Amino acid sequence: MSSTQFTHEQLMQRCLHLASLGAGTVSPNPMVGAVLVYEDRIIGEGYHQSYGMPHAEINCINSVLQEDKQFISQSTLYVSLEPCAHFGKTPPCTNRIIEEKIPQVIIGSMDPFPKVNGLGIAQLKAAGIEVITGVLKNETDELNKRFFCMQTKMRPYIILKWAQTANKKMALQSGERLMISNLITKRLVHKWRSEEDAVMVGTKTALLDNPILDTRYWPGNNPVRIIPDMELKLPLHLHIFNKQQRTIIFNEMKNEEEAFLIYKKINMHSDNTLQQILEKCAGENIQSILVEGGARLLDNFIKENQWDEMRVITNENLLVNDAIDAPGLHGIFVKSEQIFSDRIDYYKNL
Repeated sequence: MSSTQFTHEQLMQRCLHLASLGAGTVSPNPMVGAVLVYEDRIIGEGYHQSYGMPHAEINCINSVLQEDKQFISQSTLYVSLEPCAHFGKTPPCTNRIIEEKIPQVIIGSMDPFPKVNGLGIAQLKAAGIEVITGVLKNETDELNKRFFCMQTKMRPYIILKWAQTANKKMALQSGERLMISNLITKRLVHKWRSEEDAVMVGTKTALLDNPILDTRYWPGNNPVRIIPDMELKLPLHLHIFNKQQRTIIFNEMKNEEEAFLIYKKINMHSDNTLQQILEKCAGENIQSILVEGGARLLDNFIKENQWDEMRVITNENLLVNDAIDAPGLHGIFVKSEQIFSDRIDYYKNL
C-alpha cells in the first residue's frame, strides 16, 4: 500500500501544492489537495477547484485512468484536510473513500468545522480503514488559516496592509494623495486582493483616494469592498459605487440591498462597532479581509487586537514632512522581501 519511493511528507507537500491552486475560488470552503498512490506510483490527483463543486478526494479518485482503477482498493490516499463526513453542497467524501475500499488514508490537518471535526476520521476507522494524521500539520494548518480562523474565532481572518515612507508616514496632512509603493509592488497588492474575500478601507480613504479596490493588475476575482460610512456621507460618484463588484457599506441609518450594493446597519454608539462589522461579515460568509487603511481604521483593528497578519510596505527612498504617522508595528516578525525601493515586512499576531 504505502510508497517507498516517496515519504509521507513529500506526498503531503504535493497535496499542499494542489490545494493552493484553489486559492481565491473555494472560499468559504477550505483549500484541499489529494493524491492517490499505488505502490511507488501516483495514480490520481485532485484539488477542490471551486465552491460548491466536487471536493479534492472526489476529483482525485475520478482522475484515475481506466487501466489503474483496479488498483484503487490497494492504494493510499493522501489528503491535506480531514475528509468531510456530512452532506453539504456535495455528498460526504468519506462515503466515496469507503465505497472504493481504499485501505489507508494519510491526513494533514483535522477539520475544525463542527459537522466534521473528527467525524470523518471516525467514519473511516469504523470502516476498517487505517488512518494516519498530523503529517505536515503546521503547513496544512497554515494553508487554511482563514478557514480555521472563521471556525475557531467566528470572525474573518484579518490582514492589515499599509504603505509608508522611510520616516514612517502614510498620508499627507493636506489630503493630497501620496503615492508610496512602486508599480511592481502595486501588482503584488492586487494579487493579495485576489486571494482574500474582501478588502476594507475607511471613509476618509474612500473619499480622498477614491480607490477602485479591484484586481485589474492581476488575474483573479475581485474582492468584496467593505467601507464603514456611518452617516452615509460618501458621494455616489466614487469608484466604490460603480457596481462592478459587490460592495457593503456599514452605516447607522439603513439596511438595503440593490444589485451589487448592500447597506448594513450597525449601532455606532456601542463599544463594539468593529466587532459588529466582523460578525456581520462572518454572516455574509466573508472569510478573510485585507484592510488597506487609512491610519484610523488600522489603529482600531490594532487597538482591539482584531488582526492576524500585518504586511507593511516601506519605500526606503521616500521621505515626507507634514504627514500622518503610520501605525506602530506589532506582533512577531516573519520575513522581509525587497522589490526595488520597496521593502515589505510581514508580521503575525502573537
